[in-house]
Amino acid sequence: MDNSNKLGKAATRVFNRKALVLAIIMLGGYELYRHPPIETVGPQQVGIRLNGLTGSATEVGEGVCLVIPGIHSLRKFPLQDQIYRPTRSAKADGPAPFQSSEGLSIGVELTIRYALDANSLPRAAKALPDDVGRDLVEPLVQGVIYKVFTRYTVREIFSTKRQEIQTVIEGELKPMLAADGIDLRNVMMGNVDLPPDYREGMNKVLATELETQQMQYTLLLKEKEVQESRLQAEAEKARRDTAAEAAADEQIIAAKGQEEAMKHVLPFKRKQIEQRELEAEAESAAVIRNAKGAAEARRIEASGEADSRRKLADAETYRLEEIGKVNSEQLERDGILIDKHPLLIQKTLADKLSDKISVIIAPPPATGGFIGQALIDGARHGAAANATGSAP
Repeated sequence: MDNSNKLGKAATRVFNRKALVLAIIMLGGYELYRHPPIETVGPQQVGIRLNGLTGSATEVGEGVCLVIPGIHSLRKFPLQDQIYRPTRSAKADGPAPFQSSEGLSIGVELTIRYALDANSLPRAAKALPDDVGRDLVEPLVQGVIYKVFTRYTVREIFSTKRQEIQTVIEGELKPMLAADGIDLRNVMMGNVDLPPDYREGMNKVLATELETQQMQYTLLLKEKEVQESRLQAEAEKARRDTAAEAAADEQIIAAKGQEEAMKHVLPFKRKQIEQRELEAEAESAAVIRNAKGAAEARRIEASGEADSRRKLADAETYRLEEIGKVNSEQLERDGILIDKHPLLIQKTLADKLSDKISVIIAPPPATGGFIGQALIDGARHGAAANATGSAP
């Protein structure tokens, strides 16, 4: 009885142990069914398997990896570039507009392109949140961009300092993200939403600037046209220089040919020169002789002409002297006549006054009567004599 009891108890213990092992196996199978130890890392992803016992982190590439429940945990991170756009600040009247240095509200469309650094993931995976963009990137970006925009005026943000602002944001944000294993690719600024009043004034300013730029482009075009003309002139000059060099080379070749020819021509030219010198000397001697003859002839001619003019002058002097003598004698006679007949002065004066006045000078009558009585009586006697002479 005791042996049978002992055997029964032993069989019961063996059965219990087998049942326990079977239950454990079934429970483990069920857990493996619910939580399979194999997970898949998709394309453009990297997996970081964390060991809960040792605290180590292992990078797992694309494909299937072993993950033991309760020991391992697998975190998957995308490798492709991620885009974050702070849409709340894209409008000047939005919920969180940016502030310029003047205190004006502006909206700016920003695009932050980033990616997880695969080399830093094993070190930073434990500290990274599940949603990296929302829980890590967005707060850092918001903290930097609001601070950067307050350093610039609206005009600088809108036009003149856009590239500088992008560079400043990227320079401040990149080391912050790099500390968490995030590589900042670039920062891009899009549309800038201005306050309505400022936008209207800015449009006027931009219109003026556009006109100025158009004028600058026009001046630049004119300058390019001038440069083109100068280049054309230089090309033409180079062409002329080349042509001149070619012509000079031709002249050099021709000169060399002439030099060879002159070796034979020079003796003949020397003889011609000697002959021309002799001819020139003979011609010069002939010209000198002719000139001396002509000069002598002109001297003789001048001497004759001088003598002739001297004789003419003597003749004129003699004529004038004779005329003067005649005039003196005539005046002397006229004086004597006037002394005898003083009335001749009145007649002469009347003749000088007019050529239409006829003056007859008659002596006064002895009886003292009318001065013209003698003339009247004389006329009567003449008429009677004429009548007597015509009667026969």
